Amino acid sequence: MRMALDRRRFLHSGAATLGVAALSGAAPPGTAARMSAPGSLPSEMPPAGERPVVSPLYPEVGPGTAFLDHRSLLGDLPEAEWYEANIPFVDLPDAEIQDTYYYRWRVIKHALKYTGPREGWIFSEFLGPVGYSAPYGGINAAAAHHIREARWLRDHRYLDDYINYWLRGSGSGPKPATDFLNKNTTDWAHQYSFWVADAVVARASTDGRWEYALGLLDALERQWTRWAPQFDAEVGLYWQTPVWDAMEYTASSYQSDDPYHGGEGFRPTLNAYQYGDAKAIAALLRRRGHRGDEAKAARYDERARALQVQQERWLWDEKDQFYKHVMRDRNPERRKIADRELIGFLPWYFHMAPAGNAAAWAQLRDPEGFSAPFGPTTVERRSPWFMYQALEGCCRWNGPNWPFATSQTLTALANLLIDYPAQPYVDRTDYYAVLRAYALTHRKDGKPYVAEAHHPDEDRWIYDSRGHSEDYNHSTFNDLVLSGLLGIRSQPDDTVFLAPLVPREWDHFAVENLPYHGHNLSVLFDRSGRHYGHGAGLSVWLDGRRIHRQTGLEPVTLTIGRTRRHSLPREVDDLANVEQKGYPLARASYTFPLDSPAKAIDGQNLHLDTPSSRWTNYGSPNAVDWLAVDFGVPTPVSDLRISFYDDGGGVRTPDSYELHYLGRDGSWHPLPGQHRIPRTPRPGALNRILLDRTVTTTALRLTATRTSGGAVGVTAWQSWRTEDPRLVLAVKTPSHGFVPVVPGRAVKVTATITATATVVVSSQLLVPDGWKALPRQPVSPATLRAGKTLSMRWWVTAPADLPRRLPQPLRLLVRSRGKGAERFVTSIVAPAQAD
Repeated sequence: MRMALDRRRFLHSGAATLGVAALSGAAPPGTAARMSAPGSLPSEMPPAGERPVVSPLYPEVGPGTAFLDHRSLLGDLPEAEWYEANIPFVDLPDAEIQDTYYYRWRVIKHALKYTGPREGWIFSEFLGPVGYSAPYGGINAAAAHHIREARWLRDHRYLDDYINYWLRGSGSGPKPATDFLNKNTTDWAHQYSFWVADAVVARASTDGRWEYALGLLDALERQWTRWAPQFDAEVGLYWQTPVWDAMEYTASSYQSDDPYHGGEGFRPTLNAYQYGDAKAIAALLRRRGHRGDEAKAARYDERARALQVQQERWLWDEKDQFYKHVMRDRNPERRKIADRELIGFLPWYFHMAPAGNAAAWAQLRDPEGFSAPFGPTTVERRSPWFMYQALEGCCRWNGPNWPFATSQTLTALANLLIDYPAQPYVDRTDYYAVLRAYALTHRKDGKPYVAEAHHPDEDRWIYDSRGHSEDYNHSTFNDLVLSGLLGIRSQPDDTVFLAPLVPREWDHFAVENLPYHGHNLSVLFDRSGRHYGHGAGLSVWLDGRRIHRQTGLEPVTLTIGRTRRHSLPREVDDLANVEQKGYPLARASYTFPLDSPAKAIDGQNLHLDTPSSRWTNYGSPNAVDWLAVDFGVPTPVSDLRISFYDDGGGVRTPDSYELHYLGRDGSWHPLPGQHRIPRTPRPGALNRILLDRTVTTTALRLTATRTSGGAVGVTAWQSWRTEDPRLVLAVKTPSHGFVPVVPGRAVKVTATITATATVVVSSQLLVPDGWKALPRQPVSPATLRAGKTLSMRWWVTAPADLPRRLPQPLRLLVRSRGKGAERFVTSIVAPAQAD
């Protein structure tokens, strides 16, 4: 089967915005995309090139223990190898907590979204798009939860990209100051309250990669300072609107003129976040130790102390022994509202509350306070606002169990029980009871599930919209198991502190190969020694070697040693198009109406029926169907990965598949030199196709078939390339981000290569079909010294009939050698358009 790929005619027809087309036939000879060769006029595109760098599919686990049956624990989770390489494995006597633990790692994996080569990975809150998110779907409300949860993953690239997104990337960029998107702030990282510095330090204390955290200091200080417009100097506290604490309707906002967007006040939320972030920034400054850092750290400590003093003065209710909301407007006496809200526990999350205020925690298990079978509740039951209108629709945080707040409360409770002096109000049995109740909410129709809010007294989710709420990633759970229940307390030095909060009647538990400071940490508790067969009591292994044993569960500090450095390669997926606009452009010979070819390259890999993130040919009248992707510009291909969709019904894993590339003759050709892992598709397995040599092409086509003739589907199709981490590429563009071109006329295009270490580079500018790119000076391999920038210029001519305001991709491609025999291909795409 052949199909024509005349992109300009196809785009001009308007079909590009749909991402779906049925094309057949052959492209006429000579219409294949061209590229400029070094020091010469554009030439025919070569089908094959150098041997590519082959990066590991997953991070290496390294030496550890093998006490647990990992595959049995994972059950039928698709792509089990990802979990094996990334997560700590646990074995718990409580099946509900254990099942929820592994399910919540699936939530994290589903939330991973690859946005493209510029910004890499982010964690999404919703699996589908919403109209109030930052670019690519990021929402900062629960971003600190995401960081704390994902800090236990072995692959550090996910959080490196995500934190950069919020502090330096699109997530820190400008947003409209509207009522819909928060009229009080002007950038996405301040759309909702956000405690990012504290989360960054928690992450660095876990993986030991302090150099990354220290490199963020300037951005973290900027993030902290930009809350200044909401600081009231007279009160000495920050004010916030409940909705921008991610709490639309609350007991506090109901007591204002606008229950949805009203109720501005001084709250335990933003003030505790700013306290925690100030302390975290101070710790980072002292760790960096540059000239002036100690004085600057002291100033942050003083700001934190001032917030602590004023919070005690204004928000602590001595009579009710609780932190409360104080209305900002029409409240000259700064009276506190009468109601206790769950946010009153937040000061303990950041160790902000003094030990003498522990009486507040009596409310957690009080039947008239926050206690509930599926609790805790978000406002105390005594409140007249408890469950007011809560069953009339989302989103009301005046009684329902809210995973976001439950996560914060349990983190705060673990801090109280482990880090504060003993007190008579709550103990480990309360931590376990609340965590178990939280785990019990994670069910729907008998299967693991998490949505937006759960009824506090009934076993049902009440804010749960089909296609919107599934796998709602707005909270933590696994962090609560690891750092709270199992008591693995990350430390900023070369130690780990163990203080389990498990029930005293438990006779065993285990956590295996937990990534910690570049090591693998395993902890086994076996009261009798018969369950695991490795001795009685608590034993600790480091990288497979036992380093400690004790009879009981008393807290203990252990020396781990220096952090082991593990550098993972910088990889980019050239097929990803998360916004489903322009290129790469997916199309298919047939698509089931509820699916889309574009969703096969949307940066997500969801093995769910709803929401759909896949292409399928379910219901196709064709004997065979294809899925094709047009890059829009010549692109090197060497490492393809395909995740097939299998719903166990009408759409199943194919028995075989074929891969073709579009050649310079306009025809499809089999991709040469394929090495497939596995050799034939298996349900739930990621299929990797490595090529002997890189193929440069403008398009790829996949044909998958079943011997029975049934339907097939693709949840993710990726084309990965390992880049040179020493290089930073840029194509100069005006502020609107497009390279300006004039149809039929040559224009100058400037690109730069900056090196962080000495490297020999050679560059090309690849252009779409019908375009020309001519170097302004001879191009040859050049030695680029560390810290230096190489500037290159091309004359680029767009076709005379190029439609205006229709972006087309230009690809700057740079080849370089690594320290060994590696041959890197580093690239950046810049959109060009005629105005």
